[in-house]
Amino acid sequence: MRLSGIKLIASFFLAAVLSAPAWGATPALPGTLNYVEGQASIGDEVLNSKSVGSVDLAAGQTLTTGTGKAEVLMTPGVFFRLGDNSAATLVSPSLTDTELALGKGQAMVEVDDIHKDNLLRVQQDGASTQLLKTGIYGFDATNGKVRVFKGEALVQDGDRQVTLKAGHELTLNANSGGNLKTAKFDKAEYQETDLYRFSNLRSQYTAEANVNAASLYWPGGPGWVGAGWYWDPAFYGYTWIPGDGFFTGPFGWGFYSPLWVSYSPYYRGYPYGYVRGGRPYVTGRSAVRPGYVGNVRGFRGPSSAGGGASHLGVTGGGFHGGGFSGGGGFHR
Repeated sequence: MRLSGIKLIASFFLAAVLSAPAWGATPALPGTLNYVEGQASIGDEVLNSKSVGSVDLAAGQTLTTGTGKAEVLMTPGVFFRLGDNSAATLVSPSLTDTELALGKGQAMVEVDDIHKDNLLRVQQDGASTQLLKTGIYGFDATNGKVRVFKGEALVQDGDRQVTLKAGHELTLNANSGGNLKTAKFDKAEYQETDLYRFSNLRSQYTAEANVNAASLYWPGGPGWVGAGWYWDPAFYGYTWIPGDGFFTGPFGWGFYSPLWVSYSPYYRGYPYGYVRGGRPYVTGRSAVRPGYVGNVRGFRGPSSAGGGASHLGVTGGGFHGGGFSGGGGFHR
């Protein structure tokens, strides 16, 4: 009788785990709302936490914030984040031609993954900026600025165009009468701004959700369709799961495929960025393989109390003491 009860409980939890990815969400498309806080709306529709995962920004619709912020999905692995007192319109929701227009305020785009057939663009002040590489991009309609923190962009303004490299910005209003000229900017200064810190924090949360969601899948198993957006009920939002290996996001957080999620947690500074096979080499602050004793700062092996927490037996601090948000490692 006791054994039957244990089997019944085990069967219940197994069914819950297998069905968890499908809870409360429809397939994500470019324009899907993934996070909202404070004052935000689409036309006359006021947005709140219940709108996440169920509201899509359609072509021609404008997302507006007051004292609040919002995150919209673009193509898989690309996040568009709108700051306070800002407005953005979805121009094109196509997977091969995804474009938003920043009408006022500020926005940031995190590109974790991009393919040669992706055309990712942001309009601002009559100019179109194409995002060419993985990275972090800032848009400021108030001051007419486009900034590349990491990555590379191509800015097209009428018949003029210029390539914007990492650590450079372009002032659109100042170049209206001549060639487009880029200039260096102090990245450290802007990394202290509210929108940048918000974007970094959201990247961290979606990376934690990735670990949670990727742990629920097995390639070829129920619900797995390869790389893309996956709903994580624990964090009530979509996260990005790569199809193979794991990626270092531009903010420094790791995104794992189901086969590689056991290598979590990710530590900033992994030297290779994306690994398809073999064993991660631990150096500085990097990925930790369970049972491997590495020279990670503050980490001296699986029994250490001062190093990286993992859901596979490594105990300790990790991200903010015990995983991403405390309590002994990543959520599962």
